[in-house]
Amino acid sequence: MVHEENGSPAAAWIAKFATPVAQAQSAEALGFALPLAGLRFAVKDNIDVAGVLTTAGCPAFERLPSVHAAVVQRLLEAGASLAGKTNLDQFACGLNGTRSPYGEVPNAFDARHVSGGSSSGSAYVVATGEVDFALGTDTAGSGRVPAGLNNIVGLKPSRGLLSTFGVVPAAQSADCVSIFARTVALAVDVLLAALGHDARDPYARDLALRRKPLPAQFRFGVPDTLEFFDDGAAEQAFADAQARLVAMGGAPVTIAYAPLAEAAALLYESALVAERYAAVRPFFDAHEDEVIEPVRGILAKGRDYSAADVFDAQTKLRALAQQVEPMWRDIDVLLVPTAPTHYTREQMRADPVALNRNLGAYTNFVNLLDYAALSVPSSLRADGLPFGITLIGPCGSDLALAELGQRYHHATGLAQARPACRCPRRAPLRGWPHRQRRRCPSRSSARTCRACRSTASSPSAAPRCCAPPPRRPPTASMHCPAPCRPSRACSACPKAVRPSRSRCGPCRCRRSAASSRSFRRRWASAASNWPTAHGCTASSAKAMRWPARST
Repeated sequence: MVHEENGSPAAAWIAKFATPVAQAQSAEALGFALPLAGLRFAVKDNIDVAGVLTTAGCPAFERLPSVHAAVVQRLLEAGASLAGKTNLDQFACGLNGTRSPYGEVPNAFDARHVSGGSSSGSAYVVATGEVDFALGTDTAGSGRVPAGLNNIVGLKPSRGLLSTFGVVPAAQSADCVSIFARTVALAVDVLLAALGHDARDPYARDLALRRKPLPAQFRFGVPDTLEFFDDGAAEQAFADAQARLVAMGGAPVTIAYAPLAEAAALLYESALVAERYAAVRPFFDAHEDEVIEPVRGILAKGRDYSAADVFDAQTKLRALAQQVEPMWRDIDVLLVPTAPTHYTREQMRADPVALNRNLGAYTNFVNLLDYAALSVPSSLRADGLPFGITLIGPCGSDLALAELGQRYHHATGLAQARPACRCPRRAPLRGWPHRQRRRCPSRSSARTCRACRSTASSPSAAPRCCAPPPRRPPTASMHCPAPCRPSRACSACPKAVRPSRSRCGPCRCRRSAASSRSFRRRWASAASNWPTAHGCTASSAKAMRWPARST
């Protein structure tokens, strides 16, 4: 159904299911807890869901897949339930969220402004709390710009880490499936549940992820030329972000941005744009009039290049990659604004090409040069609009970026709200020490309510009113990017105080119920993957993890 009212909340959805799609086999039947059990998610409508039309934002293009996309299947198997499919810039061709016949998706903070794209609907439904997390895609920044403009986390994995089987390609060699969430911890949970080599994806790779966090004294690169398009609020917000990273132990290093900007320009201003035309060539040649402008003009431009032009563009891109490679010897991470400014939907309609290009000033080069990236909320500007930063690292640095991004998100002081437990009954729960027993209050941040089986939105939320999860098999275990164990200090805190049996080393957070010997014996297996009720807020929300002991 095409939405008639632009900027309405309904424009975020193309298909919202009356009953969420879930895996047939429950956790109780399997005998262990699923890592994403009880969480609801949405997918961008260029990602296949079996038995549901995939439109890619173009009603004439719609197709009916018989199987789920690989990432959707993995997330369902991890226990998540699918709430629906979200709106997007047509054929994932845009960074603003206004290029869709299904309606213009509004900004979650001010409906007059653009939401960012092309994964506009996915970002909106996460920012407004309609789902716990969502999948988008990212070729030129579509998994980062909407996150920055809507005050949420946007994780763009290294290319080939998540399978793109069952995803309508935009430029297949540069495409990634991206993740939107309200916290970095949840985004990492989803990443670890969805990753895995898939031979059906021609660009899939087996990547060894760096699991060592960045050093306490790290170096972050800052472009030597910064453009905010006369947006003083964004410029000040980025200066504040740099100061915050310095306070966290970072040292700024100025880097030459010109080679990165030159690589970014190749995506649309060289023969590389022919890959976008090739992705939908059979449909586009037969139904060109069904494609809206300016998407039609961008795709048609791909016809103008020869095969030789494509090889020339690829060679130039490789030369630029060699030119910027030494940059990583001087820095540990690259810092850029996620988006340099905010535009209203009216402004975007008046000049859709130039303003869209401006939104991608710091994003287009990332996939072309094979980098990983993480967009993190940074601040709320004086006008009430959010500002986000993006941390960029070499291929495989996804978890190291997540560790730094999680600490940065905490340092901002921005709220990281989790929807309350949806239990209609206030049933008493068993299995906890007496002082921790609770009825199920509306403000609960419990993982799973034993009375109603509903859950809070983040598996990183510390259980308060509900029983700990049952034992999960080793194959389903998560890996926290900033572990904190009784035998060593928390990697996010200054190493000043030795850890003890009841405190979390340097950060001095109490270990609470996990220090009880009887509690340890009873729940040792679950505790290895469960944060205590008063975990280490200086590090990850999932920082408190305990070594498993036999029951």
